Amino acid sequence: MASAGTSAAVDLYMRRVPNPLTITAAVLGLVVAVTGVGRISLGGALAGFVMGLIVMLPGHLFGGTGSGDVKLMAALGTWLGPSMIVKAFLYSAIAGGVFALIVAVRRRRLAATLRGAAQLVSAHASTKGTVEAADRDNRFPYAPAIAAGSVLAVLGL
Repeated sequence: MASAGTSAAVDLYMRRVPNPLTITAAVLGLVVAVTGVGRISLGGALAGFVMGLIVMLPGHLFGGTGSGDVKLMAALGTWLGPSMIVKAFLYSAIAGGVFALIVAVRRRRLAATLRGAAQLVSAHASTKGTVEAADRDNRFPYAPAIAAGSVLAVLGL
């Protein structure tokens, strides 16, 4: 979970999750699996990686998350395995929604954020440009939500 926490801190500071962080987390997760030190087998680590990628990729394709967030979830899948990464994803989505509401209230744009969320859910990929528009002030670091979701999944809540 150190990888998730570090990525959250870096994302808050830099507004991105750098590739060296996600690559290191994934490689270390695979090494731990290969050596048998952790509770996840190599097959489980690889399946967790793929599952983490699969659950996060649609959000990225529709403009809801960055590519670093997708890679972070995949990397954490090497540590958590396929079933736990799905739980982490679900908790991350809830945490991300809570964080988004807090950010929207602090930026005094709650109504606009709710309208944008409804548009994103009800529309298709053509809304990606609208969601990602720099002048909309609707982006925020998502790695903290991923970290929170991963911790909640590990704690079994």
